[in-house]
Amino acid sequence: MRLLSARSDKVARDPVHHPLFARYYARFSVSAETKLGMAGIRERLLAGLSGRVIEIGAGNGLNFAHYPGTVSEVVAIEPESLLRQLAVEAALRSAVPVDVAPGAAEALPVKSEAFDAVVLSLVLCSVRDVRRALGEVRRVLRPGGEVRFFEHGRGGGPAMAFTQRALDRTFWPLLTGGCHVAREPIEELREAGFELGPYRRVLMPDKGPALPTSYCVLGTAWRPRPEDPAAER
Repeated sequence: MRLLSARSDKVARDPVHHPLFARYYARFSVSAETKLGMAGIRERLLAGLSGRVIEIGAGNGLNFAHYPGTVSEVVAIEPESLLRQLAVEAALRSAVPVDVAPGAAEALPVKSEAFDAVVLSLVLCSVRDVRRALGEVRRVLRPGGEVRFFEHGRGGGPAMAFTQRALDRTFWPLLTGGCHVAREPIEELREAGFELGPYRRVLMPDKGPALPTSYCVLGTAWRPRPEDPAAER
């Protein structure tokens, strides 16, 4: 599975191409594991998962080392070629089976209702169409399946909200691989028909001045079963 993923990487057309940002992100994300406490966030994000999992926007694969042994398989989708190659290397070191593949969040290359859980880790900020991407999340997740998410978005007072909107309208997405800082992941999940479970707000970093990217949320949601009232939305 892993070798097939690496081979398909050479022939598939990349839906995302941000080579300069990808190099920066690969370096910054590794240092953030200890300096910003991201390793602990990843542990909490993935604790207790089991069965087949799809991770959307896997980046350079830093989540892979934190999947518990109860996970039978991870399908990791990453659209950016440089990050995907790093994810393939991380997959080879993983204790659980990980298959890395190209693809966009808005058109996942997998069957419907094929997964027990979906992992979204700092990805909703950068997808082109959040509604369509979450529609795909719902499609590939079995009824009653779980969404684990760690995302950043709008936060702070009026001045910070103004700053975040201004950044999104100007240079920020161009410099950061399409990232937006004023999106609202909780509302987006709710509007997509997911049932929200426990979640908590997190500041990253938790010390020092708050930045436009500091306002994060860590939590759980579910695709309702057909008999659940939320499934009728």
